[in-house]
Amino acid sequence: MAKATSVKLKLLIDTKTKKVLFAEAGKDFVDFLIYLLSLPVGNVVRLLSEKTMVGSLSKLYQSIENLQEAYFQPKQNKNSLLNPIVPIFANATKIPLLLPADYTQTLYLCDLCYLFAYVPDLPCPDCGDVYGEGFVKGMVTYMVMDDLEVKPMSIISSITLLKRLHVKVLDALEEKDVNVGMEEGLKLLKASMECKTVLTSVFISNLGA
Repeated sequence: MAKATSVKLKLLIDTKTKKVLFAEAGKDFVDFLIYLLSLPVGNVVRLLSEKTMVGSLSKLYQSIENLQEAYFQPKQNKNSLLNPIVPIFANATKIPLLLPADYTQTLYLCDLCYLFAYVPDLPCPDCGDVYGEGFVKGMVTYMVMDDLEVKPMSIISSITLLKRLHVKVLDALEEKDVNVGMEEGLKLLKASMECKTVLTSVFISNLGA
C-alpha cells in the first residue's frame, strides 16, 4: 500500500445538536475529495470490502472475480476490470491515498485550460501556462459542508450559513482540529455513499462532542 499521509481539517461543531456545521479546509483536503470522484466503481467496491458495502455491487464484484477467464472476450482482462488504474495528480503524495501505488498514474493539470499532461513543468499547448499540481488552487481556504458541498470560505459566507442553519447560541459552537488519514478517508468514502451528514457521521462519534 502507498504510504498514508494526513491532512488537517478544522471542524465547526454545534455541541447542542452534535452536528458538524462545516469544515475549514485547504487545497489538500479538497483535492482529496475530488480525487474520490475519480475512483472507478471497481476500486470503490474493493476498498470498502463486501462487509461494509451498501447494496449489491459487492456481489457483482465477487461474481466477476470468480468468473473464469474462458467466459471473457479475448481482448478483455478481468484484472483490469476489478483493479482499474486510477489517474492521480502530482500532489497526491500529500493526501491519504486509498489505493496501492501500482494502480495509480500521475497526471498534471493546467490551471487555466484544465488540460492534462503526464509530464510536469510542460507549457500548455492552448495558453502556454505551466501544468500545475492537483485539482484546485492553493492559497485559498475552502468551506466544506456536512454533505461535502465545497465553496470558497469568507466571513460573509460563514455568517450566512449560520443564519441559514438557524444557529442562535454561539456559545454552543466549538472548533475541533482533526487529521484525515487513510482510515478517515475510507470512512469518508463510505459515508458519502450512505448519507448527507458525512462529516458528522465520520468525526462526531470519534470526538465525543
